[in-house]
Amino acid sequence: MSQKFQASVHHRDDVSYVKLSGVIDEDNELTTLTDKIPSGTAVIDLGEIERINSCGVRDWVNWLGKLEGQATRSVLVECSPAIVAQINLVNNFTGNGVVKSFYVPYFCPECDEEKVLLVEAADMGPPPHEPPTCRCDECDLVMDFDDMADSYFAFLSNQKKIAEPDKINGVIKEFATSDQGEKSKIRSRTGTASLSASSVSSLPSVPSLPSISRPSGSSPQIAKPGSRPSMTPVTTTTQPGMRPVGSFQGTNPGSRPGFNVPGTNPGGVAGAGVVTSFGAGVVGERPALAAPKSSAIIYVLVAVLLAAIGVLAFLLFSSK
Repeated sequence: MSQKFQASVHHRDDVSYVKLSGVIDEDNELTTLTDKIPSGTAVIDLGEIERINSCGVRDWVNWLGKLEGQATRSVLVECSPAIVAQINLVNNFTGNGVVKSFYVPYFCPECDEEKVLLVEAADMGPPPHEPPTCRCDECDLVMDFDDMADSYFAFLSNQKKIAEPDKINGVIKEFATSDQGEKSKIRSRTGTASLSASSVSSLPSVPSLPSISRPSGSSPQIAKPGSRPSMTPVTTTTQPGMRPVGSFQGTNPGSRPGFNVPGTNPGGVAGAGVVTSFGAGVVGERPALAAPKSSAIIYVLVAVLLAAIGVLAFLLFSSK
């Protein structure tokens, strides 16, 4: 038997009690139950059917047709909201059978709780049908009916009478697995009654991006063109819980050769001489600006040239 679909069959005289639970889809095993159900009356408990798809509806209708072909009358009890929806949508979903009882869904907006209340079809009376009153277990307020009354109770207009109701009630009392009494009529729609949809896994949370911060009271320092950048160490503080952001070294476009400043993150201020502070660690003192080697060579050549001019001038004047 499939783990998604479970079934059990019990017999009492000419009445068979069939308990179905889980999902009725393309993997159902309804045909295997046909030979286990003799002619007579089949009480089919659908209270724990979570879901039924189009393939399941097709197999269900064909299965009821086979039972009717062997002179078996079907009585549907404890129809879950999923089954009630199909009864109203599919014209021959119940075949020649009859619905004895079904669950009515409710919702409490104050406590955000869902429940289903078991209702006898015979107790609903003539149309227009209104949902019975159901109170919340948490706040004791009247719960809201969680559907449209006209569409949910539409199948009751074609309701048939049940033959031998006392015998059927005796079989239900004997073989029903749930506890009897008032408590058995109310179930949690999201609990272990198998009436809730499959739980949806929570989406992974999106990690927050680290914020860019600088010391309070400070502002980006922009050096004037041609001026010597300040050698004052730039420090930052890291807020508790902030993820450190790695620092990168790079040369800003237009900066003087030989002088590297920390690169900026995307969206940061870019340009020559721009000093920014990041939300991690300490940016240490910058290296001193190194004089180019070519400048020293030029100074030496100029000094030699001036000395040569001086000697030449001295020789010219001394010869006169």
